[in-house]
This record gives sequence, C-alpha cells and structure tokens, in this order.
Amino acid sequence: MNVFSSLTNRIFFATATLAVLLTSVAIYIVNRAVTAQAQSELARGLDEAAGLVNEYRRILFESLVRDARFIADTPRIKAAVDTHDPATVRPIVQEYAQQFVNADLFAMADNQGQVLARVGESEAPDAALKSVLLRGRTTTTETEAFWPEPRGILLVKAVPIWIDPVQPDVMGTLILGARLGIKEAANFKQLTNSEIAFGLNGEVRIATLPESTWPALAPLLAKQGTTAQVVLNGDDYLGSAVALGPAGSSGQPMAIVLRSQTERLLFLRQLHTELALTAFVAVLAATLLSYAIARTVTRPVGAITSTMREMAASGDLSRRIPPPDGRWQDEDARLLATTFNAMTDSIERFQREANQRERLSSLGRLSTVIAHEIRNPLMIIKTSLRALRRDEATAAQVQDAAKDIDEEITRLNRIVSEVLDFARPIRFELDAADAGALIEEAVRAAAATSPHVQVSVHLDPAIGPVTTDAGRLRQALLNIIGNATQAVEAHPRHDGAPIRVLTSRLDRQRFEIVVSDRGAGIAPEDLPRIFDPFFTTRRTGTGIGLAISRNIIEGLGGRISVASTRDRGTDVRIELPLDSRRA
Repeated sequence: MNVFSSLTNRIFFATATLAVLLTSVAIYIVNRAVTAQAQSELARGLDEAAGLVNEYRRILFESLVRDARFIADTPRIKAAVDTHDPATVRPIVQEYAQQFVNADLFAMADNQGQVLARVGESEAPDAALKSVLLRGRTTTTETEAFWPEPRGILLVKAVPIWIDPVQPDVMGTLILGARLGIKEAANFKQLTNSEIAFGLNGEVRIATLPESTWPALAPLLAKQGTTAQVVLNGDDYLGSAVALGPAGSSGQPMAIVLRSQTERLLFLRQLHTELALTAFVAVLAATLLSYAIARTVTRPVGAITSTMREMAASGDLSRRIPPPDGRWQDEDARLLATTFNAMTDSIERFQREANQRERLSSLGRLSTVIAHEIRNPLMIIKTSLRALRRDEATAAQVQDAAKDIDEEITRLNRIVSEVLDFARPIRFELDAADAGALIEEAVRAAAATSPHVQVSVHLDPAIGPVTTDAGRLRQALLNIIGNATQAVEAHPRHDGAPIRVLTSRLDRQRFEIVVSDRGAGIAPEDLPRIFDPFFTTRRTGTGIGLAISRNIIEGLGGRISVASTRDRGTDVRIELPLDSRRA
C-alpha cells in the first residue's frame, strides 16, 4: 500500500514537511547571522589587540630614544667617554642604569666602536653591539637593531654622543636595549586579552602559548597585516601578525596576536543546542498539529466513505451521516455531511419514483403480453366450443375440438407457469450431474417441439461431472435452444446443421457452452434488450424466456453473452463453474 494514497497521510506529510522546512530555514538564517556576527566581533577584537601591541611598541621605542638622548647629552657622559677609559666609564654607566633607566642593556662605546662598559641582563655579545656602534659612528642619527635571545628578542636603540649639535663631533655611542620576553608577553596578554607570540627571522622566540605550538605559529610571521586561521592542540585560533619595527640587519621583529575561536565562539555551541531543541519542539508541535488538521479534514470524508461502503454493500439508501459533534466541529465537515445526506435523499426519492415507474411499465407490458397470449387460446377455445354446440357435429369434429381445447389450456398453463417462474425467487438444488447428458437431454426436448430442425452436439470429455442444479440449467438451455430453433425456422437454410451445441473446458474451475444457430439473427437495435423481461419480436411468446435463463445462469455463478449478425445467425456463450457451490 502506498502511504501517499491516503488523503490523511498526504495532508500530514505535506504540512509536516512544510513545518520542518520553514523551521530549518529559520534556524539556518539565525545561526548563520549569529555566527557571522560573532566572527566579525572576534576579528574586530583581534585588530584592536594588534593595534594595542603596535602602540606599546611605539611607546617603548620612543621611551628608549628619549632616555638615551637625555643621558647622552649630559656633560658627565661626554667627559667620561672622552677618556676612553673603561674604568672611568663603568661606574658612571652603572649609576645611570640604576637611577634613570630600567633597561635590559645599557652600554657605552667610544668613537672607535670599542665597548667601554655595559650593564644589564642582556646576553647580546659585544660583537653584535659593535656592528651597531660602527653604523652609529658614521651617522648622527639614532640606529636600532634586534637580536634573538634564548627566551625573547632584544630591541636595541643606539644614539650618538656628540659635542656640537650644529656640526656634530661624535665622541661615542650610548646603547639602550629592551627585551621582549615572557614577562612582556604576559603583560601584552593581560592588556589585550589575547595570546601573544614574538618572532624574529621567521622563528617564534617566545609566546604565551605552549612551546609545542610554536612551529605551527611560524608561518603566520610571513603574513603581516592579514588574519589567518591556525589549529593549535585541537583548538581553532584566529591570528594576525604585526611588525614591531623596521627590518634591520638581524631581520624584522614580529608579534602574533591570537584569539581562540573555539573559546570565543563557545557560546555558539550552547546557542546551537538551544536552537536544535527549539527546532525539535517546533517540529514535534507542527507534526501533532498537522495530524490534528489532517484528521479534522479527512474524518468527515472517512465517515462518508464508510457510509457509502455500507450503502453499496446493503443497498440501503436510508442510512445517513451523523453531523459532526464535539468541540472540533467543522463547518466544512458539517456542510459536506449535510450535502451528502441531501444527495442520498434525492437518490432515494428518484429510486422510489423509478421503481414505481418501472413497476407500472412492467405491469403494463405484462398485462399486454398476458392479454395477447391468453386471448388467442381463449378464441380458439371459444371457436371449439361453438363447434361442439352444433347439432350436426360429427364425432371426428368433436374430437378435434376437444383436442384444440386441451392444447390451448396447456398453452395457458405454460404461460402462467413462466410468469410465476419469473416472479418468484429461484431456489437452487445443487448436486452432482453429468453436463454432457444434461445438454443432450435439453437438445432432445427442444427437438421434440421442432423435429425438422437438425441440432449437432459436440461435447468436451475433459469437463467431466459438475455440481449444479440440473433441472434449472436444463430449463435455461431449453429456452436458449428453443429460441435458436425458432430463429432457424424463421430463416431456413439447407447447407448443413443449422444449430450447433459446443462445450469446452476453460480451466480448472470453469467450462463453457456455446449455442450457435444460422438463423435470422437479431437486429442490432434489439440486441441490448433481449434479456429485458417481456421483450419479444415474435408474434407468440411472453418474452421472459431469456430473462429467466439469465437469472438461472447468474444464480449458478456463471455468465451469459450473446453475439448476433442479422441474417447470419446468433452465438449464445454460457460460462459456468464446475462447482456452483464455490461460485
């Protein structure tokens, strides 16, 4: 059974599918908008954090330059560097480093690039400092450099120590350095609420993230100014690389600002769960509502269908559909039930009127046929009685008159019997019978009334015994063969047997009897009416013989059909079950 063949199922599936689609689309749109908004806020926060890092770097550099310039211009520094004596310079450098500058590297060199003194925690070698000092010796502007250290990056600012600002005479160089290490990274993290990594020369030097993640962060150092996604220990991060200064001889220091999408978008998981729960409840509610709507629509249809089925089975047109009751009363259902009941009333009324007309018509036809059939025997009886009243009637004339009276009385009795057989319901007495013997008996009975008409019989031995009402079937065959005989008498031919009775077995349950005549045939306009009661084209006969035969055949579970051609003959085909008890 196709589930969509039911109106209830179609309405239910259509409304439920529509509810699911609308709910899914709504949730998809909401989810997409919320996710896009969250990602946009994440990217905006990342840009703000990168801006704070860059601003911190600018302030750090400017502070180093300002402090170095201030110290380099003091007379005491100039006098000390002019001595070229490390023993004289070192105490002054230590004093300034403790009092004025909180730097990781504080160094001073003479105009030959010789480091006279250095203090601080920086591990940058003097050879590296010398490269800056050599550059500073040939210029009067500040220079800068960056060096990788074991746990960070050293940012170095070198300012020249000169005598005359108008025509500078460089006496030496003052170097200040600040380290970007784990402490600074932690400060950045607290300031920007983001993870920070510092890198130089394409390598991450320090980060607030575990060291195992540093190789995965290295590719971001080459993507300055862009935002990229990276997966670290199973979590999605959004990162942006920021340059911490211009590229120097040791490369360009970079800072990578990262924010965890997994953590920042964690609320989306809860939102997705709530949306999924809401969708489930909405779909469940829509499904129940769809089923309720489908029931309200199809329930009246089901009631009408049930009533129609009972009416078809019982033929009782008095049944009515009760009006819908309860709180789910539906105006359309009430109108449908009322209309159907009104239609049933009309059909019942039309049927009564048709039956009345049919009864009157049948009564008229019956009266006409009976009156016609009775009048002729009565006239013959009346004529015979006149002959008997004559005094001069001979004995032979008396016998002929008595014979005519007896024949006409027999004819009247036959007419009455046929009418009674048609009017009374047929009661069958089923029993085993020989179909061949039954047919031959019917043929012999028909031949007794028309001995000059030849009938040939061809029996199929495969039929064997049958279970039927032999008397009723013989009566039906006698009527059919009798009609064939009368058709041949009306259109005599002399080229072989005019009537042929043929039997054959159709299958394991059914057999067939065909009565063919080469008589006058039936006019095409009369063929549809030959089974109508009291229809006849002959001057004699009641016209109920074929009607009785059809009732018998159908009562035995069989079918009868007629094919005829005018002036060429008629074939009557009878199909019967081998066992009428199973029909």
